[in-house]
Amino acid sequence: MNTLGPKILLFLLLSLCSHFTFSQPFKDAILEFQRMDSISMPKKGSILFVGSSSFTNWKDVQDYFPTYSIINRGFGGSVLPDVIRYAQETIVKYAPKQIYIYCGENDIAADPSISADTILNRFKIVYTIIRKKLKKNTPIVYVSMKPSILRWNYESKIVEANGLIKQFIETQKNILFLDVHSAMLNPDGMVKLDIFLEDQLHMNAKGYTIWQGIIAPTLAK
Repeated sequence: MNTLGPKILLFLLLSLCSHFTFSQPFKDAILEFQRMDSISMPKKGSILFVGSSSFTNWKDVQDYFPTYSIINRGFGGSVLPDVIRYAQETIVKYAPKQIYIYCGENDIAADPSISADTILNRFKIVYTIIRKKLKKNTPIVYVSMKPSILRWNYESKIVEANGLIKQFIETQKNILFLDVHSAMLNPDGMVKLDIFLEDQLHMNAKGYTIWQGIIAPTLAK
């Protein structure tokens, strides 16, 4: 089994949580999720999208997959340690039948010196939490980190981290690495310019249509 051992997991969790001892990043976003749930709790067995702003900004994601029950719990600006911190509030409580994760890109932007191995290890913690807290066969889909105009200088690190996460996922069961990165590049290997908003980072409807075509065949029936 290639998940992290319990002692290593505990050490990494404590190390990550120590960064948040005196603050609660994204508290407002989590409180908003709780408010929404108090009004109308999503039904268990839905498909959950969780992670950073590429999901947060996909506010009409339900319209892209109208025959599925989608819960969007992306919170913009989050890094993998934030997903770890709020795993109970944004993942576990919903008992989803399938989980899509998009996160890791902000980890690189927040600390360009971060190694691809560190991003992999952070993802492994998220994966281990899900496996410990939810049904062991809950399908997980990791949506690869995307390229973008604004962060093109991080492209090599993004590609490296995507590769390591893909290699890990291929050793596990009931988890899929979904490559959206390749579809967002032109034949010459440069990022498409017409799929982003003016900030050159977040996608417009054309970009999300690319994701729709890749995600749709992988949705759990």
